[in-house]
Amino acid sequence: MAASTPNTAPQVKKDRTHYLYIAVIVAVALGITVGLVAPDFAVELKPIGTGFVNLIKMMISPIIFCTIVLGIGSVRKAAKVGAVGGIALLYFTIMSLVALGIGLVVGNILDPGTGLAVTDAVKDVGHAQVDAEAKDTTEFLLGIIPTTFVSAFTEGEVLQTLLIALLAGFALQAMGPAGAPVLRGVEHIQRLVFRILAMVMWAAPVGAFGAMAAVVGSAGVDALKDLALLMVGFYITCFLFVIIVLGALLRIVAGLNILTLFKYLGREFLLILSTSSSESALPRLIAKMEHLGVSKPVVGITVPTGYSFNLDGTMIYMTMASLFIADAMGTPMSIGEQIPLLLFLFVASKGAAGVTGAGMATLAGGLQSHKPALVDGIGLIVGIDRFMSEARALTNFAGNAVATVLIGTWTKEIDRERVDQVLAGHLPFDEKTLLDHDDETPAADIPEQGGEKELAKA
Repeated sequence: MAASTPNTAPQVKKDRTHYLYIAVIVAVALGITVGLVAPDFAVELKPIGTGFVNLIKMMISPIIFCTIVLGIGSVRKAAKVGAVGGIALLYFTIMSLVALGIGLVVGNILDPGTGLAVTDAVKDVGHAQVDAEAKDTTEFLLGIIPTTFVSAFTEGEVLQTLLIALLAGFALQAMGPAGAPVLRGVEHIQRLVFRILAMVMWAAPVGAFGAMAAVVGSAGVDALKDLALLMVGFYITCFLFVIIVLGALLRIVAGLNILTLFKYLGREFLLILSTSSSESALPRLIAKMEHLGVSKPVVGITVPTGYSFNLDGTMIYMTMASLFIADAMGTPMSIGEQIPLLLFLFVASKGAAGVTGAGMATLAGGLQSHKPALVDGIGLIVGIDRFMSEARALTNFAGNAVATVLIGTWTKEIDRERVDQVLAGHLPFDEKTLLDHDDETPAADIPEQGGEKELAKA
């Protein structure tokens, strides 16, 4: 009998997707090599990287919609959802101000821009960035409202999709059992969308190769030497912010080690590193946070909102870049001049998406509004913006992952036993479907149960 025991054990399917991420690492190395050896050819490869990021971005709106509708529609207490949103926005505001302050201190200590020359070509590049998509606060707020119900999905605006999903979720919540068939349909659509995303991810090595080759080919090594201090200072500041500030918060509030959480999200960090876009990992962050044990409503509200309102890396970047440009232009700003500019950038950054270039466009718009003379210096950082964009995107992603766990803990919408099991590797994430196999409860039954277990207790 003892000999037959091993045969009765369930067969666990081997996860072969790790080969995909090994391929991504190889592709990044090849991209860097091609960029150094044949820079002109490498620059022509940029559309490959752009195409892959666009494939991911086309999935973001349907994933956000399904996640939020299922999360909110299955909860009876609308006040609970409002409480999650309120706590999230308060936390995002505080952390953005902390990131702003850290960038301010480090930027004043490093003083990296002194002595750089600003040519006419550099000035032209700076003004071109202002003409690119700088938006004031009013335009940003009005832009949250889509032209039509459907345009929220076709225009790829995260906040527009978030608004429509919230309205649909609360409407289904109010409908009660009558809305169950709609919830069931949305649940099936979510499974389809995640399956498509899993298929798209197999193109990641090709996209990573094209993106890295284009970056290295266009910037080169020599172009980075004069700006190395700013780059290194920015990377170190982001690293310390994540490890010390976010790590301490996660340990104190949730009792978790931030390195353990980041190990669980290792593939997402690699994806962001290869594409320089935190949006490329947004769908996977939603799926992984739910798998970790955070309730659907918390994930559905915190993650998409955080991608527009919790941009810690962008705040540090805009602070240090502003001081760098002011020093390079020979017009260093006093603390009295720095604070009003940075508070404006704090508000303006809330519209900056996690895509390459959005941070620079916002920075250009802020300088144009408060100190137009500094716009000429934007061109100084164009050459290294892509490299800084990677640290910016990684920091933004890390901030939103930590925020989801913290807000889940504060609202008691997190299964701590499951969190420990997942982080210990006992409950592996399903890379093929991006959904839990135990999440098979028909949507029609959800309103009767009051939603997630944690919400039922609340």
